[in-house]
Amino acid sequence: GTRLQMTWLTPGLPNSLTPGRRPRTTLTPSLALRDGVPVLAFGTPGGDQQDQWSLHFFLSVVLREKVRGGYDLQGAIDAPNWHTDAFPSSFYPRAVEPGSLTVESRIGDAVLAGLRRRGHRVTVGDAWSEGRLCAVARDPETGVLSAAANPRMMQGYAAGR
Repeated sequence: GTRLQMTWLTPGLPNSLTPGRRPRTTLTPSLALRDGVPVLAFGTPGGDQQDQWSLHFFLSVVLREKVRGGYDLQGAIDAPNWHTDAFPSSFYPRAVEPGSLTVESRIGDAVLAGLRRRGHRVTVGDAWSEGRLCAVARDPETGVLSAAANPRMMQGYAAGR
């Protein structure tokens, strides 16, 4: 595959191409366990943004359990999303844009103003442009399955039987 491009040919770096080493990759399908039992599977395509989008989603779901008013699966996927390019890209030419944030326009003017006031260089993307997540959860007590899919770019759907 093309993921070998994520290794560095410069010796001595954490992601240098070296025999016996597993290079960093942006492929991050995720499985969350509760007391050793799988309860949530989720993932997204998106290169370096995968880890960021997946973390936003996971924290939104976990926070639902910890505080009232958190997101269910679909709400966590549908929430306005963002990413940063403030670290070297995994892909050649390994671009980096310190202080950059790309956010969906739905995030709101007050949040945008606050980010800019704090020194972030904000790029406002289309309303539904960040993230391509899908997820399946299983309630460990009832066994009931629930699923959610990304409405962005019409790339996924959730179905069950």
